[in-house]
Amino acid sequence: MASEGVPQRAERYELHGRRDFDRSYGSINSSLAGSSNGRRRRASQSVDDSECGDDEQSHTDRQGILMQDEEDDEESDGPTEEFCMPSTSTAQVDMATFFKDGLRKIDFVLVYEENAMARAAAAAAGAASVPISGGGGGRRAGKHETWRQRFMANLKRVGLDMEEEVVEASGRKVLCFIKLHAPWPVLCHYAEELNMRAPLQAHPNPSVNWSQQLLKILRLPNIMYEDVPNKPLDYYTCPFRKSKIEKFLGHDNRATYFTNVQRSRILYEILSTAVFGKKKKGEVGVDRLVEEGVFSAAFPLHDGPYEIKNRSDLKDTSKLNARQVLYEYWARWGKWYKYQPLDHIREYFGEKIAIYFAWLGFYTGWLLPAAIVGLLVFMYGVFTIHKSQPAIEVCDSQGQFSMCPLCDENIGCKFWDLSDVCGYARLAYLFDHPGTVFYAVFVSFWAVTFLEYWKRKSASLSHHWDCMGFKEEEERPRPEFAARAPFLEKNPVTGIREPSFPSSLRTKRIAAGIGIIFLMMSLVIIFILAVIIYRVLVSIPLFQNATFRSQAQAIANVTGAVVNLILIMAMSRVYEKLAYRLTTWEMHRTQTEFDDNLTFKVFIFQFVNFYSSIFYIAFFKGRFVGYPGNYSHILRLRNEDCSAGGCLIELAQQLAVIMIGKQIINNAQEIIVPKLKAWWMNKRVKITKKHKSRWQEDFQLITNEGLFQEYLEMVLQFGFITIFVAAFPLAPLFALLNNWVEIRLDAQKFVCETRRTVAERAENIGIWCKILHMLAHLAVISNGFLIAFTSEFLPKLMYQYEYDWELRGYINFTLAHSPNGTLSQPCRYRGFRDEFGNHTPFFWRLLAVRFAFVIIFEHVVFGICRLIDILVPDIPESLELKIKRERYLAKQALQESDNILKVAAFKGETDDDEGTIPNGRMALDLTSDLGGHSSHDDTLATPISVVVHSELEEAGPSKPKSNEKANKPVT
Repeated sequence: MASEGVPQRAERYELHGRRDFDRSYGSINSSLAGSSNGRRRRASQSVDDSECGDDEQSHTDRQGILMQDEEDDEESDGPTEEFCMPSTSTAQVDMATFFKDGLRKIDFVLVYEENAMARAAAAAAGAASVPISGGGGGRRAGKHETWRQRFMANLKRVGLDMEEEVVEASGRKVLCFIKLHAPWPVLCHYAEELNMRAPLQAHPNPSVNWSQQLLKILRLPNIMYEDVPNKPLDYYTCPFRKSKIEKFLGHDNRATYFTNVQRSRILYEILSTAVFGKKKKGEVGVDRLVEEGVFSAAFPLHDGPYEIKNRSDLKDTSKLNARQVLYEYWARWGKWYKYQPLDHIREYFGEKIAIYFAWLGFYTGWLLPAAIVGLLVFMYGVFTIHKSQPAIEVCDSQGQFSMCPLCDENIGCKFWDLSDVCGYARLAYLFDHPGTVFYAVFVSFWAVTFLEYWKRKSASLSHHWDCMGFKEEEERPRPEFAARAPFLEKNPVTGIREPSFPSSLRTKRIAAGIGIIFLMMSLVIIFILAVIIYRVLVSIPLFQNATFRSQAQAIANVTGAVVNLILIMAMSRVYEKLAYRLTTWEMHRTQTEFDDNLTFKVFIFQFVNFYSSIFYIAFFKGRFVGYPGNYSHILRLRNEDCSAGGCLIELAQQLAVIMIGKQIINNAQEIIVPKLKAWWMNKRVKITKKHKSRWQEDFQLITNEGLFQEYLEMVLQFGFITIFVAAFPLAPLFALLNNWVEIRLDAQKFVCETRRTVAERAENIGIWCKILHMLAHLAVISNGFLIAFTSEFLPKLMYQYEYDWELRGYINFTLAHSPNGTLSQPCRYRGFRDEFGNHTPFFWRLLAVRFAFVIIFEHVVFGICRLIDILVPDIPESLELKIKRERYLAKQALQESDNILKVAAFKGETDDDEGTIPNGRMALDLTSDLGGHSSHDDTLATPISVVVHSELEEAGPSKPKSNEKANKPVT
């Protein structure tokens, strides 16, 4: 059917095959019905039909579905035009995102490069053009051309509209932009197949946060709040059904019914499942084509530019597009202290990106009290450092204590005086005083409370954004999995036959992947041993030099930490690529399963990679040194000992270098790397046109690499500030400062620097939440052992209890005498040993106290944390009440279905009385129950019709339910 009032323009579209096709930019009915036989003939003429992979029967079925959709449209009372101009103001709609006819929106763009001379020669000869495919030769170029031809033919069979534009670029290249548009029948078919949610009734968005409520109660001004324009409404929704389109809000305007996010999701689904070669070899989907170089890029368009050229437009916010709103009210550096417009982020980028920024903002807000308390604990050490009796004794011990060499005498190490490390002893007190014990307990409680309240926030957001229960009920197989899976099995939830992969074979592949992980972790341990040897070798010449002798260990430790950081960052990049290939090989069904397994692999490795050297210093360094005359050696080098200030100060140094250094490197990468990539992109393919179109500008942006690195960076940071906080109380402060910068960098990256990503749905942050819980529990154990075995807290406490409460003589008490005849002269060394090198009774009493402290500390902290878990429910009471109310309404509708069917059968199909619907269905008005609070806005008070079917095949009303796997009958 041709659209009435829409001019029909025939433009020539080159499909890079053996002929050109005349394509009419109207309804796809003629394309599907009129040229169906022609397409079949062309398909039969293509090379190796079996390799094309998309079998003919599936195409025929899909064409039948789409043709039936259009026949339904002709019979409906809705608008007959396929597309009409958007009802919104033209200032909000960027016409550069439409086809040349100005009617059909560009939903996706494919880009590939060609040689200008070869294209001109091919056009003159009527042959296929030759693409630039990375220097693989003519055979490879021909293969790519065949793949692209088949891929585009399959897209055309689905029913997509296409428009091609050729743009000259530098270096004798041309860029071919293929703009894709999904007509109404295609959108409806895939929206139902993807189980998208459709709006039943709108109501005002009630989003608030705890700080806003607290400041309002205290009647204090809230400088963090800002009224962001064009705030999205909240909706009661249900799964989309084409047959019930008239029940959904906005169905009368097909141009704006599906949002840009939904349209791009549908197009990406089509592109990801289109076959271009042999299906068994995984030659499926646009991502594989981009990877092979057949296409240079594939992306949805941004909603216009992000810059606001005329600042007067801010007075009339209706003139701003969604991207400009996000930049002006979120991504600019001047908005660092403002609340994030999460609903705007979700509307533009989708739930998965929005939930990341919600978590990052929530985590950053909770870092504020931890950073303040940590700073106060550190300042307590600064103000009381002059009262530290052990530090005073070290500084006043001029010539009293001749210390044993810190390495073997035969390689030139000298005896040294304890007063040489006076400054080091004072510095150690800043990180090892009674306040650090309190802070370790505080952070343990803080971490558990933070995670409990994040569960509440996450539940509220998933319900508010209509994603509650998404993971269990709605997620479909990954396109790559569907393309490569060898079998079809019935889904126990949906009852639909879906691609499957034998679990036994997947288990074997996972086991092989675990073996590779252990191999890589062994490599990390080897690098740690190399760093230990490096520190020993560097410290020897420094000890031999009188100038650097007092700072020898400090220099060796800091430089060793820097070397360790470089090795860590290099190993990270290598392993992440390996982990991605392993996870792809394991064939996980859904995207969530794929992401969770990839996350687990990478985190386990990164945990060992980043934390192993810190664990070594905290719990192993200096424990196996021995004593004069009986030192332990590794590779003929004496085991390294802790410095005079103790291992805790070395731990603080290592932690500061790795944590802060990693933050600086990551932030520098996020600032510099995108600019370098953009510069290289513009240099490699420079478009000669002065006035660039929207798709040309977006093509010159860099590819969005997703959220994996962002989550990994933040979770590793969470481990630094919780597991080892007893050694470095300033860690939360540095994390807070970093996160303020991180939010703006990520916001600018998504809004300004990268191509728009395809929106994905997500219920929460996934497996990252479990990892955070694991780190929080590990932090309790780690801090307990740090206080008991690494710090001087318990030895000082026992000395105060048994000998002197003022710690007078404590330094002399902790220094043992070297056994006679073991060294060239008598000396002292750290340890609770007698003159024969045996442990003293105090050592064994202290060891028992240390273990008892760890047990008591862990039980008390875990007990209180469990109490917090019980007292703070995962779902807020108000939200739980709302969910129960929605379930009750659905149950009421189900219970009344028998009476409804009787009434419908009695009245018959010809009854047109009010309150009945043809085909044996009756409408129930639940407006007063579901939408009563929306009465503040009369324009939103549209009744909700809950339709009960005799076959009970539809899904439940309102928000998705997390525990109802078979919500059957209500729309």
